[in-house]
Amino acid sequence: MSRGGRTKDRDEPQRRCLVTGETGPKQGLIRFVLGPDGAPVPDVLGKLPGRGFYVAADRGALGRAVAKRMFSKGAKAPVPVPPEWAEGGLADLVEGQLLRRVQDGIAMARKAGLAVSGYEKVRGWLESGEGRVLVQARDGSARGKSKLNTPPGGRFIGCLTGDELGLSFGRPHVIHAALAAGGLTTRVVEDAGKLSGLRGTGGGDPAARKEVKPYGR
Repeated sequence: MSRGGRTKDRDEPQRRCLVTGETGPKQGLIRFVLGPDGAPVPDVLGKLPGRGFYVAADRGALGRAVAKRMFSKGAKAPVPVPPEWAEGGLADLVEGQLLRRVQDGIAMARKAGLAVSGYEKVRGWLESGEGRVLVQARDGSARGKSKLNTPPGGRFIGCLTGDELGLSFGRPHVIHAALAAGGLTTRVVEDAGKLSGLRGTGGGDPAARKEVKPYGR
């Protein structure tokens, strides 16, 4: 990760999306492997053994992967798909897994001294340069959020609600947070990019915020 909390694209492994046919960095794709029963298993950690199949971090792409039996195409053999994955079920499952990953990552960053919450603390971190990633609740006041800007070269995450962000800090509700550069922040940025793709969330003014983007969007 660069100093600004941005994941570098140089020399990143490239993978092809089963649905779109487009090739891009792994960090913007959801990996699947075949389980012992031959059914596909989402591997949001990217660590399960076996040959991987990749689908863009996008609800539409995941839905088409199920509806058009794209996993069978990728495996070149019949692949059973759980019936509960139809009608957006797979996207809901992956979204829930990614949400927990993002929340857990921010919580671990907080415990490591790499994350703060609250308007004044966040503003201080951003002004000092320690804060490299600005995190703001998607349901927070637009006027209040506009008072803080993403640091130059940094990143913005806006795909969590105030309640979801609050859980990472052991509080009922959080609107503003900031992350310092570090390995935990790299993980959070990558997972948040995928979650943002599934939720279709934007980052406001792109010139000011640079919302983390998943592959293919």
